[in-house]
Amino acid sequence: MAQTVTMLGILFGNLLFGYFSDRFGRRNPLIGTVILQVIAGTCAAFSPWFALFLVLRFLGAIATGGTMVTSFVLVMELVGTKWRTPLGILYQIPFNLGHLTLPLFSYFLRDWRYFQIAISVPPVILISYCFFLPESPRWLLTVGRKEKAILVLENAAHHNKLPTANIREDINLYMQKKELNEERQGGNILDLVRTPIMRMYTMCIGFNWFVCGLCFFGGAQYIGQLGGNIFINVALSAIIQVPSTFFSIWAVKAWGRKYTLIFSNLLAGISCILIGIVPPQPTWIRSTLSCIDMFGLAVCFPTVYIYSGELFPTMVRNIGVGTSSMFARVGSMAAPFIAGLVLIQAWLPPIIFGVVPLIGAVLCLKLPETLDCKLPDTVKEAEEFTKKPLSEKNETEMRSQT
Repeated sequence: MAQTVTMLGILFGNLLFGYFSDRFGRRNPLIGTVILQVIAGTCAAFSPWFALFLVLRFLGAIATGGTMVTSFVLVMELVGTKWRTPLGILYQIPFNLGHLTLPLFSYFLRDWRYFQIAISVPPVILISYCFFLPESPRWLLTVGRKEKAILVLENAAHHNKLPTANIREDINLYMQKKELNEERQGGNILDLVRTPIMRMYTMCIGFNWFVCGLCFFGGAQYIGQLGGNIFINVALSAIIQVPSTFFSIWAVKAWGRKYTLIFSNLLAGISCILIGIVPPQPTWIRSTLSCIDMFGLAVCFPTVYIYSGELFPTMVRNIGVGTSSMFARVGSMAAPFIAGLVLIQAWLPPIIFGVVPLIGAVLCLKLPETLDCKLPDTVKEAEEFTKKPLSEKNETEMRSQT
């Protein structure tokens, strides 16, 4: 019940703060989610009733869902094209390290209240964002707040010891080329399905998010049934995510986003199907296949994150990433029930967890490649931007961002 409520809260947080951050900016909603996360998580540890505990977990999960989409989009928009790919993937490393700490905390903190406090207090340090986190210049420009965007870029250039003389001129050129006057009022969730191409983007990338949620969290629960020490199994599945994340940085540049996602889905799907086929003894075979499965999924997660962040235009980027991430939460909520099918047939969960990524790989064939393409600002650009390869001459992102 608590797991389902948590994933439902993350789903609502993805949608709610996806809208808030597209409507009111990236910075303030992100700070608000961090504060809510700390308060709700800490209070949950002292809850005397299970119903209240569920309510607080739900609120904390809403905040978690908000931080996931808002922080990622802010990273994508604060850095220039040169660093967008590596930072968009390295963004996942703290998630990997957090996963790695869970078996450590749970081994030494067997009382759930102490465990809840241990995972709720660390985000307190993130409240420091109030003092130095800037607003996204790209979002400011998109909504017509040019002077504020210039101030943010000048501050960034000053801290990076870069010249500021041409920033205003570059901004004016950017505004003229993008012709943003048509869409300054902001986008909405309907823009994700208004045209056939955007519908295809939303459904295909959304299903791949569903793959990540269902198979990642389902695999994490199923791994306890593979035999051996559950703490070691979970720790190994977390450790394998770190090298896979670094592998993703190379793969998305060498193979592109599209084929990296196809590869990771195929790797996860085939290895998981093999888990359902091979005999349970010796246990090391299934444990090895489980690590390969987790490697594939750990490549899939950062790839689909950066892929969706590049497919959707600025005016609906947070809504797009948030809505896509919503599919992952649906998969996460279904994961415990799929893992529970082991009581009916032992081979059912791994077969299901294996077939779903294969479907995701096929759907990737319908998506365009976004490697070395400029981030689109409008829906029209999102549908056409893959025809415009990146070049230094027409790239109008500020030098201070690179």
